[in-house]
Amino acid sequence: MTITIIILVVIALWALWTYNTIITLKNQVSSAWSDIDVQLTRRHDLIPQLVKTVQTYKNYEQETLELTTLLRRAEDNNSPSSQESLEAKINQKLDKLILLQEAYPELKANNSFLELMKALADTEDKLQYARRYYNGSVKVYNTKLQQVPDNLIASLFRFKEAEFFTLKSPEMAKAVTVDLKDS
Repeated sequence: MTITIIILVVIALWALWTYNTIITLKNQVSSAWSDIDVQLTRRHDLIPQLVKTVQTYKNYEQETLELTTLLRRAEDNNSPSSQESLEAKINQKLDKLILLQEAYPELKANNSFLELMKALADTEDKLQYARRYYNGSVKVYNTKLQQVPDNLIASLFRFKEAEFFTLKSPEMAKAVTVDLKDS
């Protein structure tokens, strides 16, 4: 009788510890996604300023309109898979704007443009780190949900695996290229 009670207490403590560990890991994944969201918001705030600076050198209305539309769609998005496809499109449009510095040397000398490009490069670095941290958090969380016997608690409380932020295209693997060297 005493051994049965001890075994039940040990199982209850293990279940409690496992549940709390899963909750901690789930919150870590949410926090990591929030870090990505913060960097994307910063990036999305910089891009319109960059567009405004570039527009003074060339009438680039179609690309600007498409980029602005993509930014609005990205702000309302919370899913890693749909966010990554939007970000790939934003990268393509942004690359076209950045290429204008080759056609307009005076743009390359513009202080606001240079400051925006430096801020964008810094944001891209932080975004890359945030994505790696998020995927690392997802890996630990998903592994915990899949391991025996922890998967019993995970399925009992209906924990769902988190979605990785994957790169579906080679374009997304590279950050926006920011070349600040004088030609």
